[in-house]
Amino acid sequence: MKKLLFSLAASLFVAFTPSSISACTNFIVTKGASKDGSVFITYAADSHTRYGAIAFYPAANHLPGSRCEVYHYENGKLLGTIPEVPHTYSVVQFMNEHQVAIGETTFGGLDSLATQPGAILDYGSLMRIGLQRSRSAREMIKVMTELVAEYGYATGGESFSISDAHEAWIMELIGKGKYEKGAVWVARLVPDGYVSGHANQARITTFPYQKINNWNDPRQTVYHSADVISFAKKQGFYQGSNEAFSFSDVYNPLKFGGARFCDARVWSFFRNISREIRENQSYTSYAQGKFSRKDRMMDNTPNPNGYASNRLPLWVKPDSTISLQMVMARMRDHYEETPLDMRNDPGAGPFKLPYRWRPMEFEVDSVTYLNERAVATQQTGYSFVAQSRSSLPDAIGGIFWFGVDDADGCVYAPMYSAIRRVPESYLLGNGSMITWSETSAYWSFSQVNNWAYTRYNMIHPEIEKKQRELENRFVAEVKEIDKKAMELLGKDSSETLDLLTNYSVSSGNKLVKEWQDFYRYLFMKYHDGNLKITEGDRLKENGNGKNVPQKPLHPGYSKEWERIMIQGTGDRLVVPKEK
Repeated sequence: MKKLLFSLAASLFVAFTPSSISACTNFIVTKGASKDGSVFITYAADSHTRYGAIAFYPAANHLPGSRCEVYHYENGKLLGTIPEVPHTYSVVQFMNEHQVAIGETTFGGLDSLATQPGAILDYGSLMRIGLQRSRSAREMIKVMTELVAEYGYATGGESFSISDAHEAWIMELIGKGKYEKGAVWVARLVPDGYVSGHANQARITTFPYQKINNWNDPRQTVYHSADVISFAKKQGFYQGSNEAFSFSDVYNPLKFGGARFCDARVWSFFRNISREIRENQSYTSYAQGKFSRKDRMMDNTPNPNGYASNRLPLWVKPDSTISLQMVMARMRDHYEETPLDMRNDPGAGPFKLPYRWRPMEFEVDSVTYLNERAVATQQTGYSFVAQSRSSLPDAIGGIFWFGVDDADGCVYAPMYSAIRRVPESYLLGNGSMITWSETSAYWSFSQVNNWAYTRYNMIHPEIEKKQRELENRFVAEVKEIDKKAMELLGKDSSETLDLLTNYSVSSGNKLVKEWQDFYRYLFMKYHDGNLKITEGDRLKENGNGKNVPQKPLHPGYSKEWERIMIQGTGDRLVVPKEK
C-alpha cells in the first residue's frame, strides 16, 4: 500500500524540464505580521501537466528494520530505500498533524550541480519524509539536511518555505553535483512581524556565518551547511570574501528571467503590502529585469562583487497586519495596477484577459518578446494557504486551505491538518490529467476557469463574488468547529478528530457539488456569446411558463476593441450608408 501511495503521489508532478522550472510561488507571513497571530505559508504548484489532488499519509508505527521506499516525486522512479523511523506523523499533502507545513519553488541553479550520481532523495520526497518526521520547523530543517547529507540530493536547487505555529523559515538548498555527496544550503528565520516570498529565483544573498548549528537554541536564526562557502571556493564558483558571499548570486546567478519571470511575483506581493516597495522605482525597475550595479546595496551595505544592487529585500514589514483573506487574494494576482498589468495590451483580447498562453517567449522579426508570468496562472495544478495557530492545540490549530486549478478561480477549502481522511472529490487517484472524473474537484474548477477565460471581464466578477461568499462562509464555520473541537478535546481526542475530519470531508465534497451547479449556471447564462437575464443565481423565464428565457442581451465588444478589429481591413467590413 505504501508503494502504491508513493507511486500515486509521483503522478502529481512532472519531469524536470526547462519549461517547468519557472513555475511555483511561495509567500510567507509570520505571526506578528498576521491579523490573528497565525503563521501562513502559501504554495502554487504550477505545471501544464500537474493534476490537483491531495495525497494523504496516515500516522504509522514501523517495526525495527523497516525501510522507506523513496520514489522520485516527479517521474515516479524508485530511487532507493532508507531506514524507516519508529513512528511517522500524519500528513495532508504538505502539512502535518503538528502544524508543520512546507512549500517549494525550484530555482535550478548552476548546471554543474544539477545531477548527483547515486543520490536517493529528490526535493519532493525530502518534503514528504521531513513532514512525517518533524514536530517543528527547526526540526524539519534538521531532518531534511541530515537526510540529504547521508543519502545525497537527486534534483536541482530549491527554495523552501517551512513553518509551524510559531515560526517561518526560508531555506535554500542545492546539491553538490558530481563533485561530492549531499548539498550546500542556508536557512534563515523570517523575523516576526515580517513577510517573505520566493518564486523560482534563489533569494538568500549574504547571511551571518554560524560556527555551529545549535538546533536547541531558539536564539539562533540562521542555519547552514558548514561548507556552504568553502565548497563554492573549492570548485571555483566564488573567489571573494566570506563576508560578501551571496548564496543566490553564487549558486543561482541572477539573469533577466530570474527577475522578470520570477522575482517580479514576489515584488507584486511586497508592493501590495509595503509602501516602501511600492514607491521605490528601483524595485520596480528590478521587477522589470533592469539591474543597477552600484557600490552599495539598497540597505547601504557594501557591494564589492558588483552584484545587482537593486534586488528586493529578503523580507519586508507590511504597513498593516494581513488577514487570511488577504493572503488568499495575493495568490490571485496578475500584476493589477502595476506597470506589468496584463489587462490593457492587445494580448488581453477584447475581454481584458490577464493571461498569456505559453510559450513564455516568442520571436517576431528576429526580436524576442515575452509573455508575462504572474502569480495566478492557468497551469496551476493546485495551491494552498497553510495556516498554523499557536493559540490552539496542534490537533485543531493547523488548517490546510486547499484549492485546485488556477488560484484566481479556485475556492480554498478548509482541511484541518490532523484529519484522518480527505474528501473523495480531492482524493489522489480520483481522476488525472488524462482521466475524467465527474466527482473530481480539479475538473470541476477547471471547467469554470476555462469558461471564464473566454470572456474574462464579464464572467470572472461572478466567480469573485462566489469565492468571497464561500470562503467567508468557511471562515465563519471554522470558528464554530474550533469551539466544538476544543470542548471535545478534553473529553475525547478521538471524537475531536472525528469532528474535524467529518467537517473537512463534508465541506470539501459539498463545495465541489456547489461549484458544478455554478458552472452550469454560468455556461447557460453566457452561452453563444449572449448574456441571459438572471434573477439571483437562476436564469429568468419570460413569464409564459414554458421555460423560454427572456430575450438575452448582446454585449458585443468595447469601442476600444472595435477600433482594433477594423485595423488593416480597408473597406471590407464597412457597411455602406443607404442613399
